[in-house]
Amino acid sequence: MRTVNEEARRAKEIEIMEACFDCYAENGFTSVGVKTIAKTCDCSVATLYQYFDNLDDLIVKSTEYCMSKVEDDFMAKAPTDVDDLWRFIDEIPYWTAKKHGKKYRLMYQIYTHPKYREYGQKFFKGVDERYTEYAKSLEPKLGIPHEKLTPLIFILIRACVHYALFEDEFYLKSQIAVLKEALELFIMKYNLKARSGTFT
Repeated sequence: MRTVNEEARRAKEIEIMEACFDCYAENGFTSVGVKTIAKTCDCSVATLYQYFDNLDDLIVKSTEYCMSKVEDDFMAKAPTDVDDLWRFIDEIPYWTAKKHGKKYRLMYQIYTHPKYREYGQKFFKGVDERYTEYAKSLEPKLGIPHEKLTPLIFILIRACVHYALFEDEFYLKSQIAVLKEALELFIMKYNLKARSGTFT
């Protein structure tokens, strides 16, 4: 069981990580130093190092934490049934680009940097696992096996992130069109079975 001090320390860590990530997202990864981060977090550099081993540790942990929160936001908007799918697919790319676009751009700057690439590999392995679990949670709602839903989720996420990075409507719309067609085929194949009780 966590003590009050542990909870307070964790709350402060989260506060620092969110402020750090937002600062980098707003100002650029290469143009912000540790003194600016400390000022943004309303603390001293020495205080930062009471919570994180060094600046690299802060960057890695803040990226992982904040991008996990982006995932939570994304998943909270999940469709509740088959009829809600189309609303979700049409709205989510524009919503997440507006709300999280700067964070996506920062994430790729960090995770493609040679110094942090191994952390990116670890993070995206976790993404694979989390989105598989997400697909499993959608399976009973949509009547489509999670093994079929998982790659479709990856297509949607990739389309959303690409749009957030580059505002490329052609790429987005072509990906979404294929995604919708695949979903329609899967709904025809699996959802009717689910409703009749023969889904396996």
